Amino acid sequence: MKHTLNSQAKRQNRIRAKLLARQDKPRLTVKRSNTHIFAQIIDLSGKVLASSSSQSLKDFKGNKTAKSAEVGNNLGQLAKKNKVTEVIFDRGSYKFHGRVKALAEAVRSAGIKF
Repeated sequence: MKHTLNSQAKRQNRIRAKLLARQDKPRLTVKRSNTHIFAQIIDLSGKVLASSSSQSLKDFKGNKTAKSAEVGNNLGQLAKKNKVTEVIFDRGSYKFHGRVKALAEAVRSAGIKF
């Protein structure tokens, strides 16, 4: 019997294959749940250089997309403090749309290059 992958798993494999081909920069990983979004910058050895999440934004008012943009802004500021200027964006199996896109654009606007 032939095993088939669903579209989410295919997308994740395609993205990860491209990431593994270029392991010269830290990677920015994104984890999205129904209510929160989490982002980390991980160096080549697996050490977390900066992280931010919407759970830490207790006083922030806004929808999930606005919270994602704020998480991206916080992550960009933390990355600058740790002297990270360029990253590879690892969006996992998520489409570059909505909250993931808002987070990525906020990190870019903070001065981090993809």
